[in-house]
Amino acid sequence: MAAIQITPRLSIDEATLDESFIHASGPGGQNVNKVASAVQLRFDARRAGLPFDVHARLEALAGSRLTKDGVIVIAARQFRDQQRNREDARARLIDLLRRAAHVPKKRRPTRPSKASKEKRLQSKKIHSRLKRNRSRFED
Repeated sequence: MAAIQITPRLSIDEATLDESFIHASGPGGQNVNKVASAVQLRFDARRAGLPFDVHARLEALAGSRLTKDGVIVIAARQFRDQQRNREDARARLIDLLRRAAHVPKKRRPTRPSKASKEKRLQSKKIHSRLKRNRSRFED
Protein backbone atom coordinates (compact mmCIF):
# COMPACT_ATOMS: atom_id res chain seq x y z
CA MET A 1 0.00 0.00 0.00
CA ALA A 2 1.05 3.56 -0.60
CA ALA A 3 1.90 5.85 2.27
CA ILE A 4 1.01 9.54 2.38
CA GLN A 5 3.83 11.61 3.87
CA ILE A 6 2.57 14.17 6.39
CA THR A 7 5.82 15.28 8.04
CA PRO A 8 9.34 13.84 7.79
CA ARG A 9 8.56 11.58 10.77
CA LEU A 10 4.85 10.95 10.22
CA SER A 11 3.07 9.17 7.40
CA ILE A 12 -0.29 7.46 7.08
CA ASP A 13 -1.27 4.42 5.09
CA GLU A 14 -3.74 5.01 2.26
CA ALA A 15 -5.73 2.00 3.47
CA THR A 16 -6.94 4.07 6.45
CA LEU A 17 -8.73 6.41 4.02
CA ASP A 18 -12.19 5.61 2.72
CA GLU A 19 -13.65 7.78 -0.04
CA SER A 20 -17.26 7.78 -1.12
CA PHE A 21 -18.72 9.96 -3.83
CA ILE A 22 -22.06 11.64 -3.23
CA HIS A 23 -24.31 14.06 -5.07
CA ALA A 24 -23.39 17.65 -4.31
CA SER A 25 -26.06 20.06 -3.12
CA GLY A 26 -26.73 23.56 -4.36
CA PRO A 27 -26.74 25.13 -7.82
CA GLY A 28 -25.31 23.37 -10.84
CA GLY A 29 -28.26 22.65 -13.11
CA GLN A 30 -28.89 19.12 -14.28
CA ASN A 31 -25.24 18.22 -13.71
CA VAL A 32 -25.75 18.24 -9.95
CA ASN A 33 -28.45 15.54 -10.23
CA LYS A 34 -26.50 13.29 -12.61
CA VAL A 35 -22.91 13.30 -11.35
CA ALA A 36 -21.70 12.31 -7.89
CA SER A 37 -18.98 14.95 -7.73
CA ALA A 38 -18.82 15.59 -3.98
CA VAL A 39 -16.39 13.51 -1.94
CA GLN A 40 -16.81 12.27 1.60
CA LEU A 41 -13.40 11.27 2.96
CA ARG A 42 -13.36 9.12 6.09
CA PHE A 43 -10.10 8.69 8.03
CA ASP A 44 -10.01 6.11 10.80
CA ALA A 45 -7.69 7.83 13.27
CA ARG A 46 -7.63 4.89 15.69
CA ARG A 47 -6.41 2.39 13.07
CA ALA A 48 -3.84 4.82 11.65
CA GLY A 49 -1.27 4.06 14.34
CA LEU A 50 -0.56 7.69 15.18
CA PRO A 51 1.52 8.58 18.25
CA PHE A 52 -0.62 9.20 21.34
CA ASP A 53 0.08 12.94 21.61
CA VAL A 54 -0.60 13.52 17.89
CA HIS A 55 -3.83 11.53 18.13
CA ALA A 56 -4.99 13.56 21.14
CA ARG A 57 -4.31 16.87 19.37
CA LEU A 58 -5.98 15.55 16.20
CA GLU A 59 -9.17 14.73 18.10
CA ALA A 60 -9.20 18.21 19.63
CA LEU A 61 -8.64 19.90 16.25
CA ALA A 62 -11.18 17.77 14.38
CA GLY A 63 -14.08 19.01 16.49
CA SER A 64 -17.45 18.19 14.91
CA ARG A 65 -15.78 16.30 12.07
CA LEU A 66 -14.93 13.50 14.50
CA THR A 67 -17.52 10.73 14.98
CA LYS A 68 -18.06 8.71 18.15
CA ASP A 69 -16.16 5.84 16.53
CA GLY A 70 -13.01 7.97 16.16
CA VAL A 71 -13.44 8.48 12.41
CA ILE A 72 -12.77 11.91 10.91
CA VAL A 73 -15.22 12.80 8.13
CA ILE A 74 -14.29 15.50 5.61
CA ALA A 75 -16.80 16.47 2.94
CA ALA A 76 -15.51 18.31 -0.13
CA ARG A 77 -18.03 19.74 -2.58
CA GLN A 78 -16.44 23.03 -3.57
CA PHE A 79 -15.58 22.08 -7.16
CA ARG A 80 -17.70 20.71 -10.00
CA ASP A 81 -15.48 17.77 -10.84
CA GLN A 82 -14.83 14.75 -8.68
CA GLN A 83 -11.04 14.69 -8.95
CA ARG A 84 -10.58 18.26 -7.69
CA ASN A 85 -12.93 17.59 -4.77
CA ARG A 86 -10.96 14.44 -3.99
CA GLU A 87 -7.68 16.38 -3.96
CA ASP A 88 -9.26 19.11 -1.85
CA ALA A 89 -10.49 16.61 0.77
CA ARG A 90 -7.06 14.94 0.97
CA ALA A 91 -5.30 18.32 1.22
CA ARG A 92 -7.60 19.35 4.08
CA LEU A 93 -6.92 16.08 5.90
CA ILE A 94 -3.16 16.44 5.45
CA ASP A 95 -3.35 20.03 6.74
CA LEU A 96 -5.29 18.84 9.78
CA LEU A 97 -2.72 16.12 10.45
CA ARG A 98 0.19 18.56 10.06
CA ARG A 99 -1.37 20.93 12.57
CA ALA A 100 -1.90 18.01 14.97
CA ALA A 101 1.72 16.85 14.52
CA HIS A 102 3.03 20.31 15.50
CA VAL A 103 4.02 20.27 19.18
CA PRO A 104 2.84 23.51 20.78
CA LYS A 105 5.44 25.59 22.59
CA LYS A 106 5.20 25.17 26.36
CA ARG A 107 4.19 28.34 28.14
CA ARG A 108 6.62 29.51 30.78
CA PRO A 109 4.94 31.74 33.36
CA THR A 110 6.58 35.14 33.80
CA ARG A 111 6.20 37.94 36.32
CA PRO A 112 5.89 41.62 35.51
CA SER A 113 9.04 43.63 36.10
CA LYS A 114 9.28 46.32 38.77
CA ALA A 115 9.50 49.04 36.11
CA SER A 116 6.32 47.83 34.37
CA LYS A 117 4.46 47.81 37.72
CA GLU A 118 5.60 51.37 38.43
CA LYS A 119 4.58 52.50 34.95
CA ARG A 120 1.12 50.95 35.40
CA LEU A 121 0.64 52.64 38.78
CA GLN A 122 1.75 56.01 37.36
CA SER A 123 -0.75 55.78 34.52
CA LYS A 124 -3.49 54.88 37.02
CA LYS A 125 -2.61 57.93 39.12
CA ILE A 126 -2.70 60.21 36.09
CA HIS A 127 -6.06 58.79 34.97
CA SER A 128 -7.44 59.16 38.52
CA ARG A 129 -6.28 62.79 38.71
CA LEU A 130 -7.85 63.51 35.32
CA LYS A 131 -11.21 62.08 36.42
CA ARG A 132 -11.05 63.92 39.75
CA ASN A 133 -10.52 67.22 37.92
CA ARG A 134 -13.62 66.57 35.78
CA SER A 135 -15.92 66.43 38.81
CA ARG A 136 -17.89 69.46 39.93
CA PHE A 137 -16.53 71.64 42.67
CA GLU A 138 -19.01 72.69 45.33
CA ASP A 139 -18.09 75.64 47.55
